[in-house]
Amino acid sequence: MDKVCAIFGGSRGIGRAVAQVMAPKGYRLALVARDLRVAQAAASDLGGDHLAFSCDVAKEHDVQNTFEEMEKRLGPIRFLVNAAGINSRDSLLVRTKTEEMVSQLHTNLLGSMLTCRAAVKTMIQQQGGSIVNVGSIIGLKGNSGQSVYSASKGGLVGFSRALAKEVARKKIRVNVIAPGFIHTDMTKHLKEEHFKKNIPLGRFGEAIEVAHAVVFLLESPYITGHVLVVDGGLQLTM
Repeated sequence: MDKVCAIFGGSRGIGRAVAQVMAPKGYRLALVARDLRVAQAAASDLGGDHLAFSCDVAKEHDVQNTFEEMEKRLGPIRFLVNAAGINSRDSLLVRTKTEEMVSQLHTNLLGSMLTCRAAVKTMIQQQGGSIVNVGSIIGLKGNSGQSVYSASKGGLVGFSRALAKEVARKKIRVNVIAPGFIHTDMTKHLKEEHFKKNIPLGRFGEAIEVAHAVVFLLESPYITGHVLVVDGGLQLTM
């Protein structure tokens, strides 16, 4: 059976690093991003028969059409990684516009719900599957100025654990990875020296380090409903 994995947010950051770890392990990958050209470049860099797709995860019809196209071209999706996410500039809730709240919740939470729903339908038919949703340490601990982002990532934990209970009897596993400060486009505006003093390991993490943890959860047959924190010990000081 082909090991087909869809990686939403697979063109950059943690998603792209996950693809780099999985490609040599024999998976057939679908790299999904809003910008098709960027996804195509990422797929091309991997070599092999990996494919790129364009999708706005916040739009139900986009998600449905993308899954249909992926399965038509690659086969049934047995593995899913949800790494697509956004985080607006930090802002107190009283200064946050409603449209910014909606945008973050739709992409970070609703988007994963939609992709998981589509994936679970085909995984049930295959009698098994594995999902990893990329959350954040902020979704577990909260942070001043990031209330909306915290809500979206905290909601992802509750959703994932509930879904894990729903589908366990179908041999489908659902887990969450919760990174801390990782070198990605989302953190490049941060002054690392200011933040790393609160990280016991004394540095930001690399996307590839998170990616190995994601693949570990994808492939671990007796782990479900788990939240794996990858934060250099940051949780110990928050």
